[in-house]
Amino acid sequence: MRANERTALVGEKCLLVPYLKRHVDHYNKWMQSPELLEMTASEPLTLTEEYEMQESWHLDEEKCTFIILAREPGQVITAENILEQKMVGDVNLFFNDHDDPHSAEIEIMIAEPDYRRKGMGLEAIRMMINYARQSLGTNKITAKISTENKGSIQLFLTQLGFVQISYSQIFEEVTLEKVLSGKVNTSNIVGETPGQDMLQSHFETLELDLKDLDL
Repeated sequence: MRANERTALVGEKCLLVPYLKRHVDHYNKWMQSPELLEMTASEPLTLTEEYEMQESWHLDEEKCTFIILAREPGQVITAENILEQKMVGDVNLFFNDHDDPHSAEIEIMIAEPDYRRKGMGLEAIRMMINYARQSLGTNKITAKISTENKGSIQLFLTQLGFVQISYSQIFEEVTLEKVLSGKVNTSNIVGETPGQDMLQSHFETLELDLKDLDL
């Protein structure tokens, strides 16, 4: 998606940046892992195929992808240094429901084991959802999660306020949904109505310099 090609989001624990050519080699190495392939229901790609995928996703207006980078405690992040931080995963939105263009499916992957269970995935999801609501006009988010992944299911239900709307015995997965409401706070501290602030997120937006982007 070209809408986020120059946008970076700066959170307390993680940074979200567009998926660029500089990320492809590292991403391709991740996706040779049987664990990650199973987790994401993906097939391994050659490096050439991965570069083609990155280019197609950049141009596909139905896919919004951010690479998740780690932010060290107290680290000052600028447009000049943000792209040099460590890659740890990715978060995606898929606008596949042609009957409801304001609905998106979310997926997240924390690929680096040392960065799991540190709250980084939770922050990245909140940042992505609020970015989607503010900048892309999204008003409903769904997540399809394997029934084997009980930790993720509980995260979406108990910490993000999603509700289960269906279960597929064939695919052994549940579909969870969150309807977004409430006015957007221009400070980027975004909640919903009182008592429904599970999506509250504090982040800053940076505009990346075109010369740093390998588009």
